[in-house]
Amino acid sequence: MDDVRQVRKDTEGYCIEDLSVGMTASFAKTVTEADIVLFAGISGDTNPVHINQEYAATTMFQGRIAHGMLTVGFISAVLGTKLPGPGCIYMSQTLKFKAPVRAGDTVTARATITELIPEKRRCVIKTVCTVGETVVVEGEALLMVPSRG
Repeated sequence: MDDVRQVRKDTEGYCIEDLSVGMTASFAKTVTEADIVLFAGISGDTNPVHINQEYAATTMFQGRIAHGMLTVGFISAVLGTKLPGPGCIYMSQTLKFKAPVRAGDTVTARATITELIPEKRRCVIKTVCTVGETVVVEGEALLMVPSRG
């Protein structure tokens, strides 16, 4: 269950003083064919494993897969809209791609605060994307968070 209060306004993020280790939030989205094609267009990543079924069928994936960075975008969504939310600045992110995502898969991105550095207005967040019980991406993010002071 997400710790993030649902009553917050869309424009209100957390301040560093409001955060605590263990707080968590998530964002889920079902990836569509349109998402993959549009991401290829906007990013310029037209690798045929993403957009050409005939080619993709000959790869180790045996079919088309979503871009890894499309999946990572769901991490950005949870960080930028829920925890810490609006006002935070994404400073760095480590990533490990563990399994492919395909059109029709529902990806859940979960963010969990693991460390607070209040004097620098920073928080470290464990980031995990899953499809069902399968971890597809995992990593760690560093964010700068506003302060009330």
